Amino acid sequence: MLNISVIVNTVAVLIGSVAGILGGKWLPKKYREVLFKVIGLLTIGLGIKMFFEYHNALVVLGSMAFGGILGEAFELEDKIGKLTGKERNENFVTGFITATLLFVAGPMTMIGSIKAGVEGNNEIIFLKSFMDGISSLMLAASFGAGVLFSAVSVYVVQGTLVSLASVLSFLQEPIYLGDFSGTGGLILLGLGIRLLEIKEIKVGNFFPALIISPILTYISGLL
Repeated sequence: MLNISVIVNTVAVLIGSVAGILGGKWLPKKYREVLFKVIGLLTIGLGIKMFFEYHNALVVLGSMAFGGILGEAFELEDKIGKLTGKERNENFVTGFITATLLFVAGPMTMIGSIKAGVEGNNEIIFLKSFMDGISSLMLAASFGAGVLFSAVSVYVVQGTLVSLASVLSFLQEPIYLGDFSGTGGLILLGLGIRLLEIKEIKVGNFFPALIISPILTYISGLL
């Protein structure tokens, strides 16, 4: 958990978020709304790109279905709001979920963390840190403090992957990465739709799909 790349990535998100929060206070509402739309469109674009990296569409479907049902049963998104004490602040919760998904749902997180843990190669996470720092600045200017709290997600998820890297090294295989990316892509697509106010989707309830994806990929390989 104390891997230097994980710490750097967490600090990058914290710095970018603080800068965005401070800058966002001086940004007129109409410009913040433009940023909302830009982030929503970019999220949809990233989601579509990631989805088409899938290896087995049935694995992606199963991950989303089972993950969504689990998330809905446990009311995961509502609990995230209560956990932060900001359940009535939709902007806060949306910012936290948006940033968390963008920072941890991609293949760079998985590959970079495992390489850092197994090989001591921090290059991918350092590059990701730079990207996340810039992204957190834009996100925090729009959504505020919720993005700042996503640094906890970055630290916990990447720290866990680095710590268990020797056990989880198989997740670097293309078949696992493809289905994980496809699942993350669909979640990001749903997030983009929500950000553009096309339809309200409780994207946080689909978080379990990212854990179920590797399990179903493994099971599909046995069939």
